[in-house]
Amino acid sequence: MSTDVTAKQPAPAPADSGKGEAGLLQLVLEGLRRNMRQYGMLIALGLIVVLFAVWTEGDLLLPRNVSNLVLQNSYILILAIGMMLVIIAGHIDLSVGSLTAFVGSMAAVFMVNNDMPWPLAVVLCLLMGAVAGAVQGFFIAYGGIPSFIVTLAGMLIFRGLTEIFLAGQTLGPFPKGLQKVANGFLPEAGPDTNYHNLTLLLGFALVVVVVVQEFRDRGRQLEFSLEVPPLKLFLLKLVALSAAILTLTFLLASYKGAPYVLLILGVLLVAFGYVMRNAIIGRHIYAIGGNLAAAKLSGVRDKKVTFLVFLNMGMLAALAGLVFAARFNAASPKAGLNFELEAIAAAFIGGASMSGGVGTVLGAIIGGLVLGVLNNGMNLVGVGTDWQQVIKGLVLLAAVGFDVWNKRKVGS
Repeated sequence: MSTDVTAKQPAPAPADSGKGEAGLLQLVLEGLRRNMRQYGMLIALGLIVVLFAVWTEGDLLLPRNVSNLVLQNSYILILAIGMMLVIIAGHIDLSVGSLTAFVGSMAAVFMVNNDMPWPLAVVLCLLMGAVAGAVQGFFIAYGGIPSFIVTLAGMLIFRGLTEIFLAGQTLGPFPKGLQKVANGFLPEAGPDTNYHNLTLLLGFALVVVVVVQEFRDRGRQLEFSLEVPPLKLFLLKLVALSAAILTLTFLLASYKGAPYVLLILGVLLVAFGYVMRNAIIGRHIYAIGGNLAAAKLSGVRDKKVTFLVFLNMGMLAALAGLVFAARFNAASPKAGLNFELEAIAAAFIGGASMSGGVGTVLGAIIGGLVLGVLNNGMNLVGVGTDWQQVIKGLVLLAAVGFDVWNKRKVGS
């Protein structure tokens, strides 16, 4: 990043202080221009929500629909987090949809056919996903085979194994405990307030955590003389984030509360967000994706990092497979179709770059939500699946086109 000019040259600031609302608007627009990659898709998500809220006459934001929106997109969001790390590292993974189906089929074999306790089956399935990802990562990192080829082969292999283990049949139902993880909600607690109290408490706590973390990140960037958004734009961002979190909180709390799967997503978002921002492995992932030759010269163990990225992707694919199978209470040979495309699209829409080295975990969530809201909103207004595919394709093309345009603009 470049040096923060606003921090080094505070003298021009008073010139804008007397412009009132016009000055604030100009400051916001200038901040958005400088941070378009960071805020662009967040603003786009907000506009899409507003558009469909108006188009559906408010049905999109009904508490029941918002809750369903979270449940329906949970497994894609889980995959998008792992895919974002893969793309940041400069690779691609085409096998995650088939791996999702394979793990779901093995979960059914363990729990339905062999009456294995579901917690043990979950652990075994996650380990299987990690092993599958590790095998692919080994061929990519240490075998030197392009990730496109390895994961394309994996896509075919895991899809075939799914057909073999399920014998072409749908297998279910799953134990009630696992179903509750994918479809259940937090229990009621506290006095009767017409809202789900535990969800309200978690929502307010999340706002505090987000605000504190944002101030810490800003302080760290200033400490190292990195570029930061103007203070007014930063505060405006905090207000917008807090308002979005509280709106979602009250919508969920007015229905059945927060789904368990939303807590799983929250843990993944916080954990992977911290790793990518603060941990050494996170910085190494950005390094090998941004400039592999320079990363090697700096002592980064690129093969080990690539191996771990694909191992992690396999484990997250297994988790997504468990959530998907439990949500629909059955394992199917056709499960996971096009999931890899949805996850890749979510990552690119959320700000990942084709050349690697760019992207955030939050961006993957935002990209997944953009696709989810588009799907849900178009279903509510009766748009056919054919046109839905066309529209999502155009959104993906626009996102990647913006990335290319932004790079050319910076390079010129």
